[in-house]
Amino acid sequence: MAEALLEDGFPADRLFNQGYSYTYDDVIFLPHYIDFPTDAVQLSTKLTRNLNLSIPCVASPMDTVTESSMAVAMASLGGIGIVHSNNNPFDQASIVRSAKSHRLPFVSDLVFKTPSDSIHSIDDFASSPCIFVTESGTGKSKLLGVVSKSEWSGLNDKETRVADYMVKSPVSAPSGYNLEQVASFLAAKELEFVPLVNEKDGQVVNLATSADLDRIRAFPKLGVPSLGPDGEFMVGAAVGTRESDKERLEHLLKAGINVVVLDSSQGNSIYQIDMIKYIKKTYPQLDVIAGNVVTTCQAQNLIQAGADALRVGMGSGSICTTQEVCAVGRGQATAVYKVSSIAERSGVPVIADGGISNSGHIVKALVLGASTVMMGSFLAGSNEAPGAYEYQGDRWVKKYRGMGSLEAMQKGSDARYLGDTAKLKIAQGVVGAVADKGSVLKFIPFTMQAVKQGFQDLGASSLQNAHNLLRSRVLRLEVRSGAAQVEGGIHGLVSYEKKAF
Repeated sequence: MAEALLEDGFPADRLFNQGYSYTYDDVIFLPHYIDFPTDAVQLSTKLTRNLNLSIPCVASPMDTVTESSMAVAMASLGGIGIVHSNNNPFDQASIVRSAKSHRLPFVSDLVFKTPSDSIHSIDDFASSPCIFVTESGTGKSKLLGVVSKSEWSGLNDKETRVADYMVKSPVSAPSGYNLEQVASFLAAKELEFVPLVNEKDGQVVNLATSADLDRIRAFPKLGVPSLGPDGEFMVGAAVGTRESDKERLEHLLKAGINVVVLDSSQGNSIYQIDMIKYIKKTYPQLDVIAGNVVTTCQAQNLIQAGADALRVGMGSGSICTTQEVCAVGRGQATAVYKVSSIAERSGVPVIADGGISNSGHIVKALVLGASTVMMGSFLAGSNEAPGAYEYQGDRWVKKYRGMGSLEAMQKGSDARYLGDTAKLKIAQGVVGAVADKGSVLKFIPFTMQAVKQGFQDLGASSLQNAHNLLRSRVLRLEVRSGAAQVEGGIHGLVSYEKKAF
């Protein structure tokens, strides 16, 4: 009896089997024993049965989160981006193709003109130090020349055609160069910028400037990038479960995707099961991420159909109203633990999708059984997220919308909610805005360092070690009261400034 009274917390199997639906904030881990330094923690993990990542981070397939820039940045950090499908198949494939053509951790905004065009204003350069001249005036034809902003500014007659004064056959570097190779090239040639050109077709892929390199060097050191067998960045893409998505998938495979996500708010359906079976039969080499699910029954059905990973979460995202509108879903902490418990038996990794607001939530998701976390709002508002910044109130913000919002549904995302054939459209998400976060190349490495510190406090030196400690009941949890949650945050101050790094 005395021993029972001295027992700390609850093992996960007991805590999550009492009929309560817990969020990440509802629970707290109790510290364990430390016998290793923070930097000894290994966050390398599995995305799917056959794909590995060096950090457990996945960018969500949302049209205000993941396009080419985000996919490139996430892959360069060791994670992966999943390109959204709220567009036509050709545009989605083009985004994938663009992301996979890069080797640098950023994508520059390129400006193009035809030889017969004129440059009327310095605004034509936008934020670029130069304008590229191609046959078609787009990036889809061979580079003919370049006009630098400084050279154009010195012209007497600015109405003349660019062909009359452009630098023909400009110095360029191969698009396959990595950051160090580009830096050496710029230094050796004493250049301020250089176009990176595809050696096969002569098309401009990216633009590297000395300012870009200085900016990247000021960020934390990049980890091991996520590269596929072809040496290119790993990129994933989302598709639906309709017949037309089979043709979309074919375009994406030709573009070079490394993994496909079946994008549905409720994945336990005959439509998704049939799609999994079709993909595994037609493209057996392609790993399929299925979902979303929140129960063991849902998970088991998709695993039996052939899923290579499961996406877990229903209504837990900051812009999602599914639980409110449909009265269906589950607290994310409970969902991750339950689904990972059954998926682990089949060797199927779990992706905790939604509910991530801070590094502590990532720690909880991973220790509760997830192999990776999928993030939307956590990455939205970054430099790499699609869209332009707007000044709102006293700060810069970017639009962030749920794929279940009416605005997103008008572009086609209603298929994700099995509502594309319905006469009446019911929103399961909202349109909002998130504050400017800067570059993911900066804040993700700091976030991962915070996750490592959390793992150290728990005595877990790796994700697998954390999972083993949880399953063996060594790690203990408790439910936090409302007062405990307040106490665990910043409180009792007249004012404060909160900086994570």
